[in-house]
Amino acid sequence: MAVATLLLQDGTLFTGKAFGAVGIATGEIAFNTSMTGYQEIITDPSYTGQVLILNNCYTGNYGTLATDVESNSVKISGLICKNITAKDSRHMADDTLQSYLEKNNIVCIYDIDTRALVMHVRQAGAMNCIIDSTGKSNEELKALLDKVPSMEGLELSSTVSTTEAYTVGNENAALKIAVYDYGVKNNILQCMVERGAYVKVFPAKTPMADMQAFAPDGYFISNGPGDPSTMAYAVETVKEILATNKPLFGICLGNQLLGMAAGVSTYKMHNGHRGGNHPVMNFNTGLSEISTQNHGFALSPEEVRSNDNIIVTHENLNDGTIEGIRLKDKPAFSVQYHPEATPGPHDSRYLFDDFIAMIKKSKGV
Repeated sequence: MAVATLLLQDGTLFTGKAFGAVGIATGEIAFNTSMTGYQEIITDPSYTGQVLILNNCYTGNYGTLATDVESNSVKISGLICKNITAKDSRHMADDTLQSYLEKNNIVCIYDIDTRALVMHVRQAGAMNCIIDSTGKSNEELKALLDKVPSMEGLELSSTVSTTEAYTVGNENAALKIAVYDYGVKNNILQCMVERGAYVKVFPAKTPMADMQAFAPDGYFISNGPGDPSTMAYAVETVKEILATNKPLFGICLGNQLLGMAAGVSTYKMHNGHRGGNHPVMNFNTGLSEISTQNHGFALSPEEVRSNDNIIVTHENLNDGTIEGIRLKDKPAFSVQYHPEATPGPHDSRYLFDDFIAMIKKSKGV
């Protein structure tokens, strides 16, 4: 088995075994605490530009399936695992993880101490890294790594957005929802379709006039990668949507964009939230929800709580970060986590029901 090397920006070095495509991968290192769903995770557009550590001790054992995806390709830059296998034991699988990663040109390193690596990232914070399975020297890798841009200040959403508008669902449905695609996941769209909506997905920089030509009953602002502070164009779009007084729902990046449209700034988190086991307090019900999360930026808690037009609806029970907001003067709300959660907990699926109910109330249905 070929040798692979992982070098972090701070000089931390790991040596392991190569898997997937042979080559070099660079990006911001991030870790996910989910126990299942590696295919859905690695095809999530929000991971664009990141090298992902999977905390689960074993990866690849159930292969891959064409329908178990959140986008049309693998979106991570590289993969880091403890144990991994080229064989699978699921009769439904249509490919092995090894073949799948090769087809998507994804470089992977495994057989390293991922527990020690994650503990280091938790303490030192997110940073860039490089994986190499071509045999380059550490000096060559460091020179390449020094050229990788920081995630802070990167606008990536427009690079993963659809290039052409498309529709999902029954065109004769009673409700129409316009989706701004900044890296939307497939199952988010499905959750709206399942609730009787006809959905049209638009490219990230679609003018508002083109969106309104669809005559939507409500608007959805999607998740996506990169630094939200670079997305002034999207913030202006959200302001235009709010001016229509039509219902608006945002998820993850959509939460940050709604907050920014209301005058709140964002910040880069120390290491982010990624995984399927994050506890969130719902202040509307007084109950805790177990949520699936994937974000490295968040809204400023101080600015949110001092904003007279924002109500905090959800809060992270681990660190107190803002997990959900609602505007007082507009039919608009958002959450920082992923209620569609495929695979993952379904505690928060009610948010799609709330959005549909808000649209029906707006229409007088």
